[in-house]
Amino acid sequence: MTEPLVLLPGMMCDARLFWPQINALSRDHAVMVAPITRGDTIEEIAEGLLDQLPARFALAGLSMGGIVAMEILRRVPERVVRLCLMDTDPLGETPQIAAMREPWIAQARAGRLDIAMEESLKPAFLAPGPERMTLLRFMYEMAQDLGAELFVRQSRALQRRVDQQDVLRRYRGPTLILCGEHDGLTPVKRHEAMAALMPNARLVIVPEAGHLPTLEQPEAVTQELRAWLDGGDRPPR
Repeated sequence: MTEPLVLLPGMMCDARLFWPQINALSRDHAVMVAPITRGDTIEEIAEGLLDQLPARFALAGLSMGGIVAMEILRRVPERVVRLCLMDTDPLGETPQIAAMREPWIAQARAGRLDIAMEESLKPAFLAPGPERMTLLRFMYEMAQDLGAELFVRQSRALQRRVDQQDVLRRYRGPTLILCGEHDGLTPVKRHEAMAALMPNARLVIVPEAGHLPTLEQPEAVTQELRAWLDGGDRPPR
């Protein structure tokens, strides 16, 4: 695979979400992290990235990054050589989830981003174990670095997002659908449904990981990404 790898981080995340994969894969692959920090809708975020991305690339996104990846795929499918969607959701926002975001947005605007993050990214979303709270604290610190204004804009973008299942059905490139087995936010069943939509998709469930497998089980995720990148254009096993 000669095309560069573009990584899209999740909500209130930056390149630190992928640091183990960047460290390992950049030894023999061109790797870039595209920030999803500009724009008030998923469409605006994706549109703002297109001029920054290579002519053709492998595209991998986690959580909100996966949602932006699907919008990029909708706009420029001919540029996406292969696709990886991790712990994400192709469905549009439900009214119930959209309403749940309102108090978190109010808290962030009132200077309580720490509370908004604790309520929107809960321990139950990650795999159980002694490292769970350490990882959550790391995520909350990353969010503080990015700031409350971004939390509000990304929350609004997620509230307005649309269903992308038809986009996935049309894509024929090699695809990796990856999910932590304990993901309490975007569960395994949703990823099974995504993989079933796509003609060249391979589903991987990462043991002992939740919504953030790139940090919970970094070696396992890196191994799967390397196999996806180096697998040529063969249909999945």
